[in-house]
Amino acid sequence: MRLIYILMITAIIGIFSGCSEENVEPIADHELATAWADMTLYITQHTGSNSPTYASRCLGYIGLTMYESIVHGYDSHQSIAPHLNELPALPQPDPSLDYHWPSALNAGQASILKSIYNQTSDANKLKIDSLADALQPRISMDVSDRATIQRSKEYGTAVANAIFEWSKTDGGHRGYLKNFDKEWVHPEFPGSWKPPLFAQSFSHHPLHPHWGKNRTLLKENSDLEIPKMLPYSTDPESEYYQQFLTVYEKDKVLSQSEKEAAIWWGDDPDESFTPPGHSYYITTAAIRAHEPDLIHCAETYARVGLAVADAFTNCWKWKYYNFSERANTFIPQHIDQEFESFWPDPPFPAFPSGHAINGGASAGILIELYGDSISFVDSSHVGRERDHVREVDFVAREFSSFSQIAREIADSRFYGGIHIPYDNEVGLREGQRIADHVNQLPWRKK
Repeated sequence: MRLIYILMITAIIGIFSGCSEENVEPIADHELATAWADMTLYITQHTGSNSPTYASRCLGYIGLTMYESIVHGYDSHQSIAPHLNELPALPQPDPSLDYHWPSALNAGQASILKSIYNQTSDANKLKIDSLADALQPRISMDVSDRATIQRSKEYGTAVANAIFEWSKTDGGHRGYLKNFDKEWVHPEFPGSWKPPLFAQSFSHHPLHPHWGKNRTLLKENSDLEIPKMLPYSTDPESEYYQQFLTVYEKDKVLSQSEKEAAIWWGDDPDESFTPPGHSYYITTAAIRAHEPDLIHCAETYARVGLAVADAFTNCWKWKYYNFSERANTFIPQHIDQEFESFWPDPPFPAFPSGHAINGGASAGILIELYGDSISFVDSSHVGRERDHVREVDFVAREFSSFSQIAREIADSRFYGGIHIPYDNEVGLREGQRIADHVNQLPWRKK
């Protein structure tokens, strides 16, 4: 987050001291893209009534806007708009005129972020504008034609506006106003989800029961076969029972590192930038490590955004199709009535794991673009107050590959006692399938 605050301070100083653009230093392509990713995560974390579902949707449109606002300026890439689900034609640049593509990206990100998070505070919207203003002189130092800059900013804003208008028809627009449907009647059957006593939410209604009906960003991801949950059984020899027994036995022998992983990846939306935001954070780390040019930065954020958005839409479709219970209801009834999971239950059905599908989807994108190897220390929660309920500190996580990250994201929910291993394995697999569809879009010109 450091770059954001430096740039904001620069903007304020410029207003009050009348500093000259001659004193401003240029900014690298990857710094421009990651500055906006940092701001996106700041807004995600500091906007009320957020949820993993809504945040994933926002990241899909924000990442896509970054890409489509500049793609026509690069001979190596092409627009993917014609291949997305019911997306009307986007504004096109005038081929007879010049554009400054970093300025288009800068304006487009400011516009889509304020639109898609229209419920954020006025103070946050001022932060977004301050970032755009602070970045502008640093990205356009080599452009003398002010008309070109203005034209480019207008074009980026037009693309953002068109994508936002499309977003309003997907079924999730302003979804934060209807997180819990009190009129929805829960299905009840052996093995069905029930509101637990030990939970993250006081609501006895599950989160976003209709989210799975939303339009996916890729049509291919709306046609995926629904994965099936294991058949319910209370027979101790059955696979279903054994899955919950594994959770129960693990809870008794959790190591310190496993406890730290369980709280690290919780990403409660009241405290953090949510699980899909964590994927955007990891994406930013990959971009900072590789320092690609602007179009490859934008492509990366677009791919990850599309993948996590469709991952959560499908995951919620499948969660409410199967409506499966969690360990905090099965284990006390059939194994040990004193059982209480290490991590509290989230307010929605279990299968498949949202964390796992998110981790599988984002890893599938990043491995395709950068290979599996990365030297990465995740310090996103360093400095947070100790979890006094579980008596565990937030300790930075160190990784050497994207697949290792995805594995720990999934396993952390098993350590927390809120997912059986089967939930996670199916989640990782389905996340990869969703990423494959995104990767197969014609991003590059032949």
